[in-house]
Amino acid sequence: MRTLIYALHSGQLFGTERMALATVSGLRDRYRPVLLAPAGPVHEAAAMLGIESRVTHGPSQQAREYWSLLRGQRQAWLMTTGVSQALQAAALAPLARCRLAHIHMVHGGTDERLSYGRKRLLGPLPIKLVAVSRFVRERLLAHGCRDDRIAVIENFVTEPLPSEPQRPQPEQVSDVAVVSRIDPIKRVDLLLSAISREPALHRLQFDLYGSGSDLERLREAVGMMPNVRFMGFVPDAAQRLADYDLLLHTCPEEPFGLAILEAMARHVPVLVPNSGGAGDLVKDELDGFHFAANCPGRLAQRLLEVAELPAARRAEVAEAGFAQLTTRFSSQRGLSAYRDLLEEMTP
Repeated sequence: MRTLIYALHSGQLFGTERMALATVSGLRDRYRPVLLAPAGPVHEAAAMLGIESRVTHGPSQQAREYWSLLRGQRQAWLMTTGVSQALQAAALAPLARCRLAHIHMVHGGTDERLSYGRKRLLGPLPIKLVAVSRFVRERLLAHGCRDDRIAVIENFVTEPLPSEPQRPQPEQVSDVAVVSRIDPIKRVDLLLSAISREPALHRLQFDLYGSGSDLERLREAVGMMPNVRFMGFVPDAAQRLADYDLLLHTCPEEPFGLAILEAMARHVPVLVPNSGGAGDLVKDELDGFHFAANCPGRLAQRLLEVAELPAARRAEVAEAGFAQLTTRFSSQRGLSAYRDLLEEMTP
């Protein structure tokens, strides 16, 4: 069976890594997947799925793993997330006399130059860039990447979808979840500012799942807000969303926002900024709700409006979001797009 190498620049289990596992798992009907990644929980998750994974301790180890997989192969299929990984593979493949069908995944990130600008280095090579959203594609174009080298394949949810919500919508929203890295670009501070401005929000409980560089600073800033809890990184945060009445997403420049789909999968309504990849996932008042990005006052106002909507109205919006998972964000559609692209790239 044909070998599909998926090289990750992180061994964590955030959205990028979860989508890598979902993708290679879904492509096992045609390929033998091998995951390369630094040490981290992604390897345990891969083992649970029966996917071969190898730990890469730096560039030298990465090169050795590439060589062992490429040598003796007439052709191989490769997906990468880091520019250095992509360049290294492109240099080694001719030495191994192996032709590569090479896709470079662009999930975006907190650093504009690293997340988008450096992708121009791949321009002279026969590599296809896969943007996980239209927003990511726009950022790549803004940094000079070639339009004809970019394909948009949106993320998807692969878990079994429950046909019914695990609990009915309450009469009023009381428990709100935020699932996000706690980094400055994610703008979790908007929520704290909104609560400071609007005392009525103190009746809502906000649980924030995630870790990051801004965590300790924001924990200190919470001060007299007993209704805000920082839960830290929790591996099963997606499963816990079923216990909440609303998912709030605050990042105005989010490349995608996998947690939004994970909330939709549990029939939970979502409130997101009207910008970035997150804003593009949701149609306001149809399958989710928008608030004016970067504005704590409008966030406070919108939180109260959604919280006080009739339960039937929130349920209607949540069901419309759930329906998107069987069409636009279905695993069948996403995996079919990857199969087609890998075949198209076959040397």
